[in-house]
Amino acid sequence: MAIVAPFRPVRFNPEKIAHLEDVVTPPYDIIDEKNQETFQARNPYNMIYLDISKSPGKGDDSAERYDSAKRYFIKWQEEGVLIKDEVPGIFLYYIDYKLPSGIRLTRKGLIALVGLSEFSEGTVRPHEETFKTVTADRLRLMDTCQAQFSQIFSLYADEGADIIGTLEKGLPEKPLYEVKDADGGRHSLWPVTAPEIIARVQQDFRCKAVYIADGHHRYSTALQYRKQMAAKHGGLPADSPYNFVMMYLCPMEDPGLKVLPTHRLVSLPADIVAAGLGTMDGLAAKMAGSFELEEICGGARENLVAEVLARMEEALVQGRKKRTMFGLYHPVEDRCFLLTLKDAALENRSLAGRPPALRDLDVVILSDLVVDQILKMACDRCEQDNLVRYFADPDEALDVAVKESIADENVLPLLFLMNNTRVLQVKRVADENLIMPHKSTYFYPKILTGLLLNKLEPEEKIVVV
Repeated sequence: MAIVAPFRPVRFNPEKIAHLEDVVTPPYDIIDEKNQETFQARNPYNMIYLDISKSPGKGDDSAERYDSAKRYFIKWQEEGVLIKDEVPGIFLYYIDYKLPSGIRLTRKGLIALVGLSEFSEGTVRPHEETFKTVTADRLRLMDTCQAQFSQIFSLYADEGADIIGTLEKGLPEKPLYEVKDADGGRHSLWPVTAPEIIARVQQDFRCKAVYIADGHHRYSTALQYRKQMAAKHGGLPADSPYNFVMMYLCPMEDPGLKVLPTHRLVSLPADIVAAGLGTMDGLAAKMAGSFELEEICGGARENLVAEVLARMEEALVQGRKKRTMFGLYHPVEDRCFLLTLKDAALENRSLAGRPPALRDLDVVILSDLVVDQILKMACDRCEQDNLVRYFADPDEALDVAVKESIADENVLPLLFLMNNTRVLQVKRVADENLIMPHKSTYFYPKILTGLLLNKLEPEEKIVVV
């Protein structure tokens, strides 16, 4: 089902950029204002000047942000800092990295163009909802710069096809790039240009669906832009670059593919606190009907959180995690609990109507039962007032929770410690045309922005077999 094609990327010229680490960045949506300034100071050719972050920053005029990115993109090409490959290829992309547990792994994937198709067609399958404001930002950037600056992270079921193994038969002796990320992971990129190998890979993908892991907004942006270009040009030929989007594709079976948990910091506003939910005893009384609560005592706050996470991990390893289980830390009272869902709670009116694939997700239980039903915080309010924030690093989340609990007496931050969503759960949800809550997955490590760029040139023809 999926149409995969080689392409001629625009990329940094190694003769002009000696250290690629100075110009690549993580994906735009995890770069805050502080990190944005750090990247800007690192190198005048850093990708942050092109793939601008979602936060405009202080004093920035909205239109100028996009026009500035366009000027940089043109200027860097004129200076030879960015060059375009002459021969189209598919690119193997390996990441050697270390998990927080210390285990070292290698994740293998590939970068290619993938034909755009509406979600309703079933070829490209989402699992998370998108927000119009974010899509509008990426659409404006793509239209202004006529380029796709970062890859969408997607998965496919290899099922014995060994697509990575096929590409490895055309592996050059040395990688095109080797780059280290901020966590010490090594990213290696190899071009594969042999026509017979590319044709074999294209045929293998013809019977596969593609599952978006990270980049739902960018994919929705590409769909919208294709519609705009089709309307502008009176239709598009099948080989038009506007019919394709740049993707990183990883097999679901790859042993290096890992999903980390995304912990939630829920800020209770003053009216919710005043309703009796500001104390841990008040919260526990409200939760007791749905959860078994076990308080974790003894030691500093870091030890309490670590103990809860260890208990959650132990339940997973020993196969005892058949019910939803997550942690709760109350920073004002310095109290930490392990919460285990009671079977009867699944009959709650908000959960009973959910399909089994969603009721199986810890993040759905937290969103529907805890945040919406127990805390009485509607989804629209949480989004509008930014009452739920997401952290892959529990230590960072804990630090923010404690500092905010001291700085503002009118807002109570509660830290919910989560299990990770598994890859097969993502596939099941997508296959059933369902949608998970926002930030249900954190695929680690992130792919780097700036290794390959896809310049949209209307006269170019994409090679499809």
